[in-house]
Amino acid sequence: MNLDELSGLPTVVSLTTAGRAFGLSRSYAYELARRGEFPCRILRIGGCYRVPTVELFATLRGECLTSGR
Repeated sequence: MNLDELSGLPTVVSLTTAGRAFGLSRSYAYELARRGEFPCRILRIGGCYRVPTVELFATLRGECLTSGR
């Protein structure tokens, strides 16, 4: 993803979108999520994974927003 695509993201994004930002394939992003090893915090809502965009940006910048990470 380029900077323009990243800046236009909503408050939360799908795991696939967040994975693209990290350069991950869809299947590998889901594998990491299932193992609890995705690069940033994810939310599980029903059967869906969502990633808070603010946490995605912070991780891409090398910051840590949540304790324990």
